[in-house]
Amino acid sequence: MPKSRRDRTVALTKTTSRKGSDTKAKLIDDVRQCADDYARLFVFSVQNMRNERWKELRAEWKHSRFFFGKNKVMAHALGKTEDTEHRKNLHKISELLVGQCGLLFTNKEKEEVYEWFGEFSCPEYARSGNVATETVELAEGPLAQFPHSLEPHLRQLGLPTTLKRGVVSLVKDHVVCRKGDTLKPEQCRILKLLGQQQAEFRITLHAVWTSGGQLEVLTHQAASDAASASDEEISDLEPDAE
Repeated sequence: MPKSRRDRTVALTKTTSRKGSDTKAKLIDDVRQCADDYARLFVFSVQNMRNERWKELRAEWKHSRFFFGKNKVMAHALGKTEDTEHRKNLHKISELLVGQCGLLFTNKEKEEVYEWFGEFSCPEYARSGNVATETVELAEGPLAQFPHSLEPHLRQLGLPTTLKRGVVSLVKDHVVCRKGDTLKPEQCRILKLLGQQQAEFRITLHAVWTSGGQLEVLTHQAASDAASASDEEISDLEPDAE
């Protein structure tokens, strides 16, 4: 009798993939190798992360190595105690890995790193939860920068608009946001349509460790940065890519 196509063997056990474990093991090895190869290690935090800017930053600093988004694994690689640390005083670096932060291994001089990141910032469009840096008000009248087809969408976002002779117009004055407001998604979309950038992608250096074991704490993370994102929330950002 022919075998039915519906007859299938169903496995009652499942072999756990080792891909995750292998990735963590490689990350641990890479961090430890960098601690041996590079003269300096900086702990940094990121404000207003944007993937495209992050890629550009890595390309600019291709002579160095970045690790980001795997705090627990990086701390394990460096060592969490004096007995388990990979090199002298690295366990103190592990204590600083809180929130949305990472590691930068480099042979650049401290002063050069300080200066470069002190001047580095990229304006970005704000996202929901960001704080408005300035007040944006729209006066009653035509909004000629918008095509007529966009009017229903603007109204949906909360703007009091209408079409007058095919031109998008505000029927009354409207405040998009006030300085200090915590922005909502609709406000962020309106600001983007207006070309108003109220956020900055930037890097803050918090500590530097040198291969001789010296540690210098530069700044402490703000509570908002430390609580901003867990490893799981930002794990889609690869620890390093060359």
